[in-house]
Formats: sequence, structure tokens, C-alpha cells
Amino acid sequence: MKKLFIKTYGCQMNVYDSARMADLLAPLGYAPTNAPEDADMVILNTCHIREKAADKVYSELGRLKELKDKRAEAGSKMLIAVAGCVAQAEGAEIVRRQKAVDIVVGPQSYHRLPEMIARIARGTGHALETDFPVEEKFDSLPEEMTVSGPTAFLTVQEGCDKFCTFCVVPYTRGAEYSRPVAQIEREARKLAEKGVREITLLGQNVNAYSGAGLDGETWSLAQLIRRLAAIKGLDRIRYTTSHPRDMSDDLIAAHRDIEELMPYLHLPVQSGSDRILDAMNRQHTRDDYFRLVDRVRAARPDLALSSDFIVGFPGETDKDFADTLALVRQVGYASHFAFKYSPRPGTPAAGHKQIDEDVKSARLEELQTLLLAQQRDFNQSCIGKTMDVLFEKPGRKDGQAIGRSPFLQSVHAEGAAHLLGQIHKVRVDAVFPNSLKASLLTSPALASESAVAL
Repeated sequence: MKKLFIKTYGCQMNVYDSARMADLLAPLGYAPTNAPEDADMVILNTCHIREKAADKVYSELGRLKELKDKRAEAGSKMLIAVAGCVAQAEGAEIVRRQKAVDIVVGPQSYHRLPEMIARIARGTGHALETDFPVEEKFDSLPEEMTVSGPTAFLTVQEGCDKFCTFCVVPYTRGAEYSRPVAQIEREARKLAEKGVREITLLGQNVNAYSGAGLDGETWSLAQLIRRLAAIKGLDRIRYTTSHPRDMSDDLIAAHRDIEELMPYLHLPVQSGSDRILDAMNRQHTRDDYFRLVDRVRAARPDLALSSDFIVGFPGETDKDFADTLALVRQVGYASHFAFKYSPRPGTPAAGHKQIDEDVKSARLEELQTLLLAQQRDFNQSCIGKTMDVLFEKPGRKDGQAIGRSPFLQSVHAEGAAHLLGQIHKVRVDAVFPNSLKASLLTSPALASESAVAL
């Protein structure tokens, strides 16, 4: 057996893609390894959202070149492949900058990896694929999937037609494409058969999903979720990432009606300033966002809301930033992702006058302080409550297990190691910076309680 090492950067979709690349290469004799120095092939599955992410790739390639040279001195070979969005965006530039790279493959072309490896073996030089054959990719992926636990990602939609002025996704992932319902359902059923209890449906704009339905009509994400919720053994469904523009009435109703759909919603707003939202081409206003949040919370009062924020976007004034802080205070978030604006080559905003880095850093610190306080408040509100936890992996202590609450919080409990892969009711006893501590509820009276509505 040959050994394969994959390092994954960035989003959850890259995690899904990395797993599928491993599935593709398994028939060629590649088995996974956790040590790049032992690998016959190394794949860097890259992210291009922020400048530092791309810089890390080139730094890692330098280290891999040294490993490859040592392997060559010992009389063995190492293939190095760069996949993902940096590969799509920079293509031949990667090979020019680092001659040790053998394969460059974009996120819509990785199904061609076996063919590309064969081309390298025939001595035809570097192999580069950066086309956008989306349908071909999913049609070409193997039906068998490797499952490593009770949770799994499942890509249902790719690409983006929104063209936010800060974002490279439309250029690296292509136009919006939704997989057919039947194809997704087959994959979900296979995951459930392998013991997966929770799936997260993935898409750059997942709530823009509009795939071919089982009745010949176009189905929405809500219709897809209803179909998947009927799969035996599949107890939890999540989805990410959403765009406010595509939060439809039937999807809001799904949060009210479908028990398997978890009470957690990641709904990026990016800024609380109408002026900046317009400059970002987000195609919604702060009031649009407020109204949407009110509607979703009316449908699902216990909903935990998360969001993305960008500070220091070109032209952002103190007043614009104050509007973002005011939005955060009004909405209230259970979790968040906040970043300084990072110009990406080829995007409209990259050519605008940039804000001083010190200003960006100060604003990010102030925003994160507020968001972290809200996150602590949400977690503190869980103390003493009961909730269902899906235990996913062993903890650091003997007998301990770690799982996820319905609200996506990390939860650890003593004496729960025998419950891996199962959903069990717990009582939350304490809150730590990044997790909850809980006790198992075994009393028949307690165990019959339903999960708490917060």
C-alpha cells in the first residue's frame, strides 16, 4: 500500500472534498497516513479566502520540497499536489514558484486525480486541471465513502452567483450548481448505513439550493431537508453557509416543523452599515437582516444564531463600524466568525484604498470582545438545563466523551465513553471558554425529558 497525506485548509467544504479525494485514491492503493514524511503522495487542499491562507500554502510547499528531496536521495518518490481554491486561482504560478509540485487541481476537477497521477507516472511533466466541470465531478466520485464518526459533511450546492466585492468564491468555485435530490439522498442513505447520525449540508450559498427533485420539479433546500429527515437513523440535520437573500419562507417553516433540523443557523451579515453592505454588494440592508432574524426566531424561538463579520473593509468609517456594533447588540449571537478585511487579487474591493492595519486590528478586538461576551452569556444560560448530545469522540480523560449539543456547542461528559455514536440526554453543569461540562442523565424520569428550549 502507498501512503497518502492530505492537509486541509479553510472551509467545511474543503473537509468534504479532502475525504472524497481519499476515496478516489483508495482504489489506486493509497492508504491514509498522519505523517507527511511517510507519504508517497501529499495533497494540500487549499483555501484562498484570506491572504495568509495562501501564504501558508507556499510556506508548507517549501517544507515538503525538503521531504521530497530526502525521499529522492533514499531512492523513493513523493508526489506533491496542490488542490482547492489556491490551485484554481493561481494555477501555473504555483508550479513556477515551487518546482517540486507535480499536480495542481482546482476544486471542480479533483475527480481527475487518478488520470493526473497516471500522466505523471508516464513522465509527461506537471499536471494541471482548473476547469469547471461540476456535474462531471459529482458523477465521477465513487459511491463508497470513508466514514470516521457519527457526523459527516455532504456537499449539496457549489459555487456562487452573488459576486460580493470582497470574495473570490465565484472565481474559484464557479457559478451556483445544485446536485440532484436523488444523488444527494443516495449519499445520505449510505452515510446513515455506516452509522452517521448527523449530516451537515454544505454549499457556498446552501440556501440557494435548487436541485432536480424526485418529481421532475426543482426542489428547494427545505424540500431536500424534509426528504432527508425521513431517512432511518439520520437524527440530525444542519446546513451552512447561508445568504440572507436566500432565506425563503419554506426554509423558515422547516426550522419550525422539522424536528431533525437543529436549532442553529449560521447567517452571515458581514457588516451592520448599509453603506458598507452596498459597497460589498451584499444585496440586503441592515433592516432586511433584522426582519429576517425576527421571522426565524418567531418560527424557532430556541434558535442559536451565528454570523460572519468583516472589519476594516475599504472605506469603513468609525460610524460604519459603530453601526456593526449596534447590529450585534440588537441581534445577539451564540457564536461568530470575525476577521479583518484581506484583499484578494482580482476582486473589485482589492483595488480600493485600504484601511490602516492598526485600525483594523483595534476594530476587530472591540468587535470580538462584544461577540465573545454574547457567546459566554448564551453558554451560561445553558447551565442547569438538559439537552441531547451526540457523542463523537473520546475525551482527554479516561471514560470521558465529547459531543455536540443541538446548538453546536462542544460538550464533554465523564463516564460517557460507551456512548460514542449515540445521542444521550445530559445536564449542563459548567461553562468553559470553548465548551460545556455536563453530566449524563440516567434517571428514567430525567431521561424522558425533552431537550430544553432556551
